[in-house]
Amino acid sequence: METEITLLGTFLISLIVLRIKYKQYKFALSGRIAMSAMLVLTTVGHFLFTKGMAMMLPDFIPYRIELVYFTGFIEMAAPIGLLLPKYSKATAWLLIVFFIFLLPANIYAAMHHVNLQTAALDGNGPDYLWFRIPLQLFFIIWVYLSAIYSKR
Repeated sequence: METEITLLGTFLISLIVLRIKYKQYKFALSGRIAMSAMLVLTTVGHFLFTKGMAMMLPDFIPYRIELVYFTGFIEMAAPIGLLLPKYSKATAWLLIVFFIFLLPANIYAAMHHVNLQTAALDGNGPDYLWFRIPLQLFFIIWVYLSAIYSKR
């Protein structure tokens, strides 16, 4: 829930601040700022809850801890790319692919009741997917609209 609050809260705040500064609404820029803030928040999770995030991956995947750190670094670099006009469109496409690749890990974690914060098997379970899958699609649409569609 923290990610959604961060995304929407940052969007509203940046929309107001940019409106005051530029005398017009900057929806796409506010969207990129908000997604960047959300990604910074999720980056922290990769380093605080590494073991739990590694449990979100099936055992047959090697180097799960390293993969969690690697994806954390991706989430650390993506906000920079989103906010640099020269790189925002390419970063957005990479983020969309990244979000698609994350979906199977979220499905696996839900099916195995992984609680990423405690690294235990007492998580929300499959019912969580009714929320998580639309949320993942929402993130993909958000990135597309704020960094790709707006550049057309």
